[in-house]
Amino acid sequence: MADLQRFTYFAHFISKRFEAPRVFDVAGGMGKLNVELTTLGHHVTTFDKRHKHLPVPYAQREFTLGEPCEADIVVGMHPDGATRVIIEYAAHHRLPFAVVPCCSDNSMSYKQWMRFLGEYATSLGFTEVAEDLLPMRGRARILFGRF
Repeated sequence: MADLQRFTYFAHFISKRFEAPRVFDVAGGMGKLNVELTTLGHHVTTFDKRHKHLPVPYAQREFTLGEPCEADIVVGMHPDGATRVIIEYAAHHRLPFAVVPCCSDNSMSYKQWMRFLGEYATSLGFTEVAEDLLPMRGRARILFGRF
């Protein structure tokens, strides 16, 4: 079971590691990460197809590479099938990214998936690709990259 404080932990990680006032939160579910990042002073737009969500800036649609860039970082907390799109979008716009992957989109084991994502980010030109760990139960490894 995932830790109920995961959004708080991830928001603090993002806020401490990146100077990024504008955030795209991709596959953000109800917008809980949005709430935590907003509390820390960020301007956040959450992207998800979910109909029910918190009263936060919310784009009720799938996030694609064609989305106009109005962010300083792209993030995802357990974004499932959107993980790769987050990294590709960040590379295309030369933005940093931070993701806490949960499930792979290609049936790889978690360990293989994390390795694949790191190598993929490097192949897209990120000069720093690293991992960190959130202080929580469940899938807690953060993969992040910057130029």
